[in-house]
Amino acid sequence: MKKTSSSLSRIALAKGYRSGLEVEIAEKLTSQGVSFVYEGMVITYTRPSKDHKYHPDWELPNGIVVESKGRFLTADRQKHLLVKAQHPEIDLRFVFWNSKQRISKLSPTTYGMWCNKHGFIYADKSIPDSWIKEQKK
Repeated sequence: MKKTSSSLSRIALAKGYRSGLEVEIAEKLTSQGVSFVYEGMVITYTRPSKDHKYHPDWELPNGIVVESKGRFLTADRQKHLLVKAQHPEIDLRFVFWNSKQRISKLSPTTYGMWCNKHGFIYADKSIPDSWIKEQKK
């Protein structure tokens, strides 16, 4: 039986995650024996006139920080540009459900194209083994 997005959300919440994609990534990392911290890091960033806090989804032992996104809304994109500008020392990458998804119905730009334009590394569905094996910088 195929899982629906609402059943995946319930499963994710029951396991302490926010989405089915996060559950799948956690299970893969665990099955590979990779230690990770889920939403353990807090990064402070500033929007004009107000400080905000961002909890990235995954912090790998090698220092790579990974955000998993099903939907990549305007507010998300704005936040990540601010975080990148204010914390260039953080190697922030994305795992999308589908990097070929367009950022809006009216735009030809996909999530992957947006990442390329702004210098973010990204992948689809799961954290690539190459990221896990990558040496700490």
